[in-house]
Amino acid sequence: MEWLKKVIAQITGLWAKWTMVQRIMLIGIAVIAIGGVVALFSVSSAPTMVPVIDSPIRDEDARDRIISRINEEGVRTSVTAAGVIQVNDEVTAKRMRSILIREDLIPSGTDPWAIFDRERWTITDFERNVNFQRSQTQMVTEHIKALDEIDNANVTIVFPERALFRPEQNPVTASVIIFPKPGSTITQDRKKIEGIQKILKFAVQGLIDSNIVITGPDGLVLNDFEGMAAFDRLSLIEKESKQVQAEEAALRAKVLAALQSTFSADRVRDLNVKIDKDMSKKNIESEEFLPIILKERTPGLAYDDSVMVESITHSLQKSTTKWEGTGLNPEGPAGVEGQTPPAFKDMSTMFGSMTQETSTDNKELNKKTTQIEQSPKIDRVTVSVNIDGKWKWKYDEKGKPVTLPDGTIDREYIPVPAENLQAAQLLVQNAVGYVAGRDAVTVQNIPFDRTKEFSEEDAAYFKQQQTTTTVLIFLGGLVLLLVGFILFRTISRNLEQKRRAAEDERVRREQAIRESTIAEDAQGVDVSLSVEERTRMELQENAVNMAKEHPEDVAQLIRTWLSEE
Repeated sequence: MEWLKKVIAQITGLWAKWTMVQRIMLIGIAVIAIGGVVALFSVSSAPTMVPVIDSPIRDEDARDRIISRINEEGVRTSVTAAGVIQVNDEVTAKRMRSILIREDLIPSGTDPWAIFDRERWTITDFERNVNFQRSQTQMVTEHIKALDEIDNANVTIVFPERALFRPEQNPVTASVIIFPKPGSTITQDRKKIEGIQKILKFAVQGLIDSNIVITGPDGLVLNDFEGMAAFDRLSLIEKESKQVQAEEAALRAKVLAALQSTFSADRVRDLNVKIDKDMSKKNIESEEFLPIILKERTPGLAYDDSVMVESITHSLQKSTTKWEGTGLNPEGPAGVEGQTPPAFKDMSTMFGSMTQETSTDNKELNKKTTQIEQSPKIDRVTVSVNIDGKWKWKYDEKGKPVTLPDGTIDREYIPVPAENLQAAQLLVQNAVGYVAGRDAVTVQNIPFDRTKEFSEEDAAYFKQQQTTTTVLIFLGGLVLLLVGFILFRTISRNLEQKRRAAEDERVRREQAIRESTIAEDAQGVDVSLSVEERTRMELQENAVNMAKEHPEDVAQLIRTWLSEE
């Protein structure tokens, strides 16, 4: 401690010897040094940003889509001047890369090997290839493990030796075993499995879907999408059922709110809605032959003057053939060639006539071809609702509720009028889009079981009556007690006043006796009292009288004097 005191003393002495300019310079140097140290710690403690994709993204639209998708995960991003997107740490970068690859958000111009790049120092080509394959496998494993629903993953990628001829080249294969986190449904989500498959294809050159096997911890193949047709159908049916249930719930809430606002919520409690919906898609193709309208109907005419025909002539072709035979045609002596043309020579032995007419009439029809893709439609809607009536207490001629022998209050049930039920049914039909012959709406009036409610209501009523009776009895007793107290107080005051009057008379007589005694003792001596003595005696007498009449006030006055002194 001595050396510290000496150092402080030396610094104090130097400080006293320095001029003002030297002191200001020393303070400035100290401030600059402290500021430099603070800036150094701030820069060194700032987080180092890790690029999500090593290569810059020049397309602004693609970069904005990637940043928006990363921000949806609650991750803060920054973009360098070159266009490289960065995040806080390597773990977050790996997870974001997996999401971007799964959702096809990596730009087409980006080098897929850049995000798996790990540079290694090697000596031989063999070691370089081995290190590259190990690095690639490790990076793929880390990307798959970075997914939220994956607890662990085991990735095996087989890189065959390069063959001289392409037909002899063995394909690259990959086997992945994923271990989901508790409560995860990734093994049942086809889209997420396809995302893992895309990560493998994007990371490994030459890897195709048929050479990728993704299994769960139980050994079941998860990426056998061709064999998952039945599972996909079940999943589709489940989604369709949820959609129908959501429509039923929305329709039920709407109709129930309308009825409860009219009849009160206590009288309308249950409303059942069932929607039968055909979720299949159908393609319907139909042909119709309609009549051709030659003249439209005249507007405003009482009758239909339109002219329609079944068809019209598009083309008409007629041909007529007429033939008459030549009969017997002698040609002259035998052995001499005749002059009959060959065409007629063939018909030389024929005789007769023939007339033939041919007509071809091409008609045009009004043909209409319709192709309809039928979306899911509602086959049937059934609604059933029960509306309770009203319950009223029965009262006697004195206006009090009628009590049954079992100690309960007698009630009367008033059912819902038939016209109100019909109006409610019409209201429900219009709310659900009722179609006659297809849908069914039932509105009934069935009394609810209110035994428990009536028991609680009766108990509350009788308890209230008992409480009212008790309060009345208590108030009556309180009034009697108050009247008795007032009478007692009045009698006591009268007795006290009489006692005080008797006491005053006794004191007066005693005073007179004392005065007469004093007068006798003076033996006739004339005693004169001054005005002050007479006044003092009167005040004393008044004080005595007041103390006798109002002892409580006098006692309070004396206590006040004592407390002041």
